[in-house]
Amino acid sequence: MTSLHISPYLAQLARWPSAGRHVMAQFDADRVVVYQAYRPSIGQFAAEHGHFRGGGFSLDRMSWIKPNFLWMMYRCGWAQKSGQEVVLAIWLARAQFDAILAAAVPSTWDRERFVTRDAWQAAVASSDVRLQWDPDHGPGGEPVERRAIQLGLRGAVLAAYAQPERIEDITPFVREQHARLQRDGKGALVTPSEAPYPCAPATAALLRTAAM
Repeated sequence: MTSLHISPYLAQLARWPSAGRHVMAQFDADRVVVYQAYRPSIGQFAAEHGHFRGGGFSLDRMSWIKPNFLWMMYRCGWAQKSGQEVVLAIWLARAQFDAILAAAVPSTWDRERFVTRDAWQAAVASSDVRLQWDPDHGPGGEPVERRAIQLGLRGAVLAAYAQPERIEDITPFVREQHARLQRDGKGALVTPSEAPYPCAPATAALLRTAAM
């Protein structure tokens, strides 16, 4: 089915935080999983070769990653949206992911973090990572109070990301679970096992999420 660790959705929902900013992800002591959805030419090349250096992938454009599976499903419509038909799970070293989080600058002016717009714009210019906090969504596309993070990569950070530890095409799993959701409801759904990611205190302060 997939090499991701999976669990019943409703069992996970019972233990997930219901509100606040949380970097929800699947991770272990060494790696973190993030998700992207692409058109087949890019997604299939990446899954076959284990990197993004080909198939039409551009290192000159910002590329957005999402550590939260259901947030990815909302954005790609469970692999139904045009240009997002192939869903990839990408394994990154935790040290790499931690560095991405630490370098992230909000894509819009955060007045609590930056006193002036000029200070924010200077940070944007000097960082290769953008962040956005958006309403997380349930499996049916319904918004929830909890906020989900997505991270935009460019420049040297994107170049390093383009050669991750592992890439898996999880589109068959996505389609199977979408069909199960439509046929049998949320009680039949299984999703990748996720929990709030333990950001370092300094990074948590920058992201304004909970340190763990």
